[in-house]
Amino acid sequence: MLVHWIWLAHRPGLSDRAKVMLLQHFQDPEDIFFADDASFDYVGPLSQEARQSLRDKDLRSAEAILEACSREKLHILTYRDASYPARLRNIPDPPAVLYYKGRLPDLEALPVIAVVGTRKASAYGLTSAKRLGYQIARCGGIVVSGMAFGIDAMAMTGALSAGLPVVGVLGCGPDVVYPPSNRSLFADVEAYGCIMSEYPPGTPPVKWNFPKRNRIISGLACGVLVVEAPERSGALITARQAAEQGRDVFVVPGNIDQPTFVGSNRLLRDGAIAVSSGWDILSEYEGRFPDKIRKDQQPARMTLSPEEFQNASLEDRTPSSKVAQKPLIPGQDENLKKDLDKKVIDKEQSASYSDVNDISKSLSDDEQVILAALDTEPRLVDEVIAETGLTTGKLLAAMTMLELKGILRRLPGKRVALTDAKQSQ
Repeated sequence: MLVHWIWLAHRPGLSDRAKVMLLQHFQDPEDIFFADDASFDYVGPLSQEARQSLRDKDLRSAEAILEACSREKLHILTYRDASYPARLRNIPDPPAVLYYKGRLPDLEALPVIAVVGTRKASAYGLTSAKRLGYQIARCGGIVVSGMAFGIDAMAMTGALSAGLPVVGVLGCGPDVVYPPSNRSLFADVEAYGCIMSEYPPGTPPVKWNFPKRNRIISGLACGVLVVEAPERSGALITARQAAEQGRDVFVVPGNIDQPTFVGSNRLLRDGAIAVSSGWDILSEYEGRFPDKIRKDQQPARMTLSPEEFQNASLEDRTPSSKVAQKPLIPGQDENLKKDLDKKVIDKEQSASYSDVNDISKSLSDDEQVILAALDTEPRLVDEVIAETGLTTGKLLAAMTMLELKGILRRLPGKRVALTDAKQSQ
């Protein structure tokens, strides 16, 4: 019965590994519930705390969770269900129960790529996350992320625009919108994919939930893409867990002078795969999914709208965002280096880019949005207007200021581009 699954899933003092061990010994959680203490002697090493927890036969909490799921229209997926993701089931510590809302995609039919990174991302990181999320989906991949500010949200936004299902994994109850400003994104993810969690409905986003949540993000995926990660980042925990689970780890190379790329670049040093497009990632799985993925012949420019750029920085102004993941990891993780048993892919050197984050501190919001839409290749002013969403008057005024600051250059034919000087800063 589902109530016994929920009872087992939320036994305090019982690790996820121990729950799997019990499920391998007993037929189902109902048998575990009715087992006497002596029966556990044949299971394997169980702590006294775990045994004491298993002696508690009170189902009231589990029944309350079951009622809440019915009220919130949440689906319950158990470890033994046929639709439980096979890759996740095979990690050492899978959750016994998953709660989700929306429609669960077939996560075995297509390559699943987790996209992770810092909440305090640079404009370059945000734009890269949105573009790569879009390209992964366009090439046939399913994007999974943690639904946080910054990189996570931009990757999901890009993937949704390509029309393929996505999966958000939360460190709180699946009915809890966190961060609150991402409410519209949550609605879109639920409509075109699903939002899942191992935590029951109503669970608040406490900080220790997020590192534990990360094993599910990597466990669902074939590979994990780190877009931008500082030295202390939950994204690095996800990458480390991915390597331990035998997943591929991909990294977007970052500016070596930018603190938010220290962790990302360290992963590259330790053997992660350098990528610059969605196809760089999906091509790794062409042999496993020969009829499911394809190279996108129309790579799109994905830039940030003014609203997206502003929302991506909201956690600096939202006190509750301090709850989000803050785990500390060693500056140099030798175990991760051993697990990343792959060479970095040698790719053609892409055009260098500027440290937008440092420079943007002195720019207005409109100037920052324009900066994120440009590179050193000339672009038509009309294209920039269409992509930024700015009115013609606002855009021309902001461009004039950028030109005076030596950041932008105007070219014949109503074209503009970043200056070489700007790019070298």
